[in-house]
Amino acid sequence: MIRRTFLALTVAASFLSAPAFAQDKDIVDTAVAAGNFTTLTAALTAAGLVDTLKGAGPFTVFAPTDAAFAALPAGTVEDLLKPENKDKLVAILTYHVLPGKVMSSDLTEGLKAKTVNGAEVTITLDGGAKVNGAVISTADIVASNGVILVIDSVILPPM
Repeated sequence: MIRRTFLALTVAASFLSAPAFAQDKDIVDTAVAAGNFTTLTAALTAAGLVDTLKGAGPFTVFAPTDAAFAALPAGTVEDLLKPENKDKLVAILTYHVLPGKVMSSDLTEGLKAKTVNGAEVTITLDGGAKVNGAVISTADIVASNGVILVIDSVILPPM
């Protein structure tokens, strides 16, 4: 009994003393470290938004995975990354960002939230949390300047 209690306390102490990986990094560095947001980070670079998302924040980013970008029609990503399409790329990427830190526990059915783009997104909870129909597959990846909510598709702002 004493040995088991000691072991449990040792494991708990080790866990609590370990640095919080994501909390030491900003949103961009957290996304880069995750490894499945290479297209998103390339798009942020092309749009000139890296410094903004490395800033103080806080921000909430609905982050599409590489698979989400790959699901777009062929050539879409390559076209968006062209310098002449920077304004369109910025509009799409800023539509994935909310000012402030919104955790999954803050989401409610029908919640409308204004994005950095200026347009609103709608949250639904029926059948699992979604933003404009994109499934939030991983929630609450905490970074030093906000939070990432991973989504399974790219959401597009209204035209």
